[in-house]
Amino acid sequence: MKRIVCFICFFALVLPFNVSAVSTSASAAVVINADTNEVLYSHNADKKLSMASTTKIMTALLLCEAGDFEKEITVSAEMLRVEGSSMGLLAGDKVRRYDLLYGMMLASGNDAANVTAYELGGTVDGFVKLMNEKAKSIGMKNTNFETPSGLDAKEHYSTAYDMAILASYALKNPDFKKAVASQKETLFYGNEPYKRTLTNHNKLLKSYPYAIGVKTGFTKKSGRCLVTAARKDGKTVVAVTLNDPNDWADHKNLLEYGLNSIKLTEIVPEKTNYNIEVVSGTESKLKVEIKPIKMSYYKDSNFETVVNLPRFLYAPVKKGEIIGSVDYVSNGKIFKTVDILSEKDIEIKISKNSKTIDFKENIFLIFKKIWES
Repeated sequence: MKRIVCFICFFALVLPFNVSAVSTSASAAVVINADTNEVLYSHNADKKLSMASTTKIMTALLLCEAGDFEKEITVSAEMLRVEGSSMGLLAGDKVRRYDLLYGMMLASGNDAANVTAYELGGTVDGFVKLMNEKAKSIGMKNTNFETPSGLDAKEHYSTAYDMAILASYALKNPDFKKAVASQKETLFYGNEPYKRTLTNHNKLLKSYPYAIGVKTGFTKKSGRCLVTAARKDGKTVVAVTLNDPNDWADHKNLLEYGLNSIKLTEIVPEKTNYNIEVVSGTESKLKVEIKPIKMSYYKDSNFETVVNLPRFLYAPVKKGEIIGSVDYVSNGKIFKTVDILSEKDIEIKISKNSKTIDFKENIFLIFKKIWES
């Protein structure tokens, strides 16, 4: 696959907004644009602090990326050696990965986080290693995880900005996004499994109409910690406060400020249609259409699209098959990558006489493409 085109497709100029100043009672706070991770408001955003159960955003993300939600786990006593909030697991219980996800994100179950750690990492230490590897890979530069649940530990810390980056990334996972937006969920687990209903601790899901998640947290050391997100008119923002005694009120103001601080535009590429040659196909070319996307922005931005398509494809090509991608770039940074999918099936061309694949044509086209490159 080769990058075949790169061009500036739009220049956005931000007009003045009627947005009042915002403040919090938090030790650290930040609001970011979830599309671009632009900082919209910041107060001690890079200060290292403990983050309590908002830690479970990372634990839940890794569980969502592992998938296989119907896999059943038999809980052992060792897995439950953790104190604090619980989804009510007991040794010998049978619980699915799906139940653990909702047990963490709704009931803030430390037991659910610990069982997840053993399930995915083999041990708590093994899972913590996975947490820190993931943190590094997504740009969390001032974070170190030591527990999967968020219970206090000497080297367990993050920053408001890093937690916002984490939430923004996690919300792109559809299973995570659905879980953290759920006000309640009915589950079946136990020995034998029986019906339970868990309620989300995030009050904003009821009190703020645009809230879509994500996680509460509290320990005596950390104070009240809160990560939230809101979506309105195609715009999504993430707010984080660490050690904030007035977090619910503060977050309504922070989210409202964020949503009012960004604007929405449509990025329309200069060239939207391409024809990709298909080797040994029943059709010689596959038409590809690059569709516009809507993008939220805060500061003056140069938007570019970088289209990545192969010079040719081999038949068969299946409808829905990923054949390339488009990188949407703002101020030199990729903020979104969208897969390009085939919109139709193209079968292998069969010789009329021999009823076999026309290898002669195949070889000719391959050498033709090599020569052209």
